Amino acid sequence: MAKKPARSTANDAAAAGAPAGSKPRARGVKVSSQAAGPARSFDDPTDEEIRARAYEMYLERGGDHGLDFDDWLRAERELKRRP
Repeated sequence: MAKKPARSTANDAAAAGAPAGSKPRARGVKVSSQAAGPARSFDDPTDEEIRARAYEMYLERGGDHGLDFDDWLRAERELKRRP
């Protein structure tokens, strides 16, 4: 019967140049201290506000389909210009 391979230990990590007590990291995992996406200002409209205004525009157009993205962009621009 074949032997099972031994598990790696903290000693193996130290021998490989890692600090003692450190855990190995998964490959391909990117660690960042910054949050994803651009920073939002308190003056920026929320997604819910944009969604509501875009829906109003949809109703004003008579409920015609196919322009949802355009309505979203127009609503976002309009709400960003508000005082």
